[in-house]
Amino acid sequence: MGGFRPGVRFILPLLIMSVAFGTFCATLLGGLAALRFHDRLHLILGFSAGTVIALAFCDLLPEALRLGATPDALLTVSAAAFFAYVVLDRLLLAPGGHGAGLQQSNLQRGWAGAASLCAHSVMDGLALGIGFQASTRIGIVVAVAILAHDCSDGMNTVGLVLKNGGTRRNAFSWLVVDAAAPLAGAAASLFVHPSAVELAFALAAFAGFFLYIGASDLLPESFHSHAKGLTTTATLAGAATLYLVVRLAG
Repeated sequence: MGGFRPGVRFILPLLIMSVAFGTFCATLLGGLAALRFHDRLHLILGFSAGTVIALAFCDLLPEALRLGATPDALLTVSAAAFFAYVVLDRLLLAPGGHGAGLQQSNLQRGWAGAASLCAHSVMDGLALGIGFQASTRIGIVVAVAILAHDCSDGMNTVGLVLKNGGTRRNAFSWLVVDAAAPLAGAAASLFVHPSAVELAFALAAFAGFFLYIGASDLLPESFHSHAKGLTTTATLAGAATLYLVVRLAG
């Protein structure tokens, strides 16, 4: 496993926070684009879906295996993380109310959805920091994948608020929170120093999270009411790009 040499390890916090600031900018730009160009985001969402799914299969799980944990344990952790995110997503995005309370319920649903994306963004920042702790290579790959899909995170945050009755001001407020969330996660990662096995389990858990996000959120949204051929091509392009990043960084 590659890594930072002891003599230059002092630059790790600066590197992590600098990349996290890049995710802040990417999320903000994506959300601002969504505010201006509504329903023209399917190709970006398709590309992001391919990126995050390939991240799980091509990098996080293989790196976790290289860290020495048993395959059965890693797959169990990854599956548990996947289904934990399923439960969290279903609880936060429960159906709206009925009758006179429907509009308020939908607004709350939009805010709950935005909050879940913010929580996911905190996990992105944590994954970024832990990735660089694992090795320089995996840190770079995770950074590329996160930067690639944080733009769509901003778009999704804005879209969830607006389509559930929120105002543009509400959407922008949630966008700022979502953009800042990876910074909080990256800062928290500076105080977490897991062992090799703990790191392997963390990477396996992140793989489960990313598989769910890509397969249940980004892919369906990219295909919704759009030409399937172009969005499928964008998804495959995203997966291929991540694969090439992994190979070049390896």
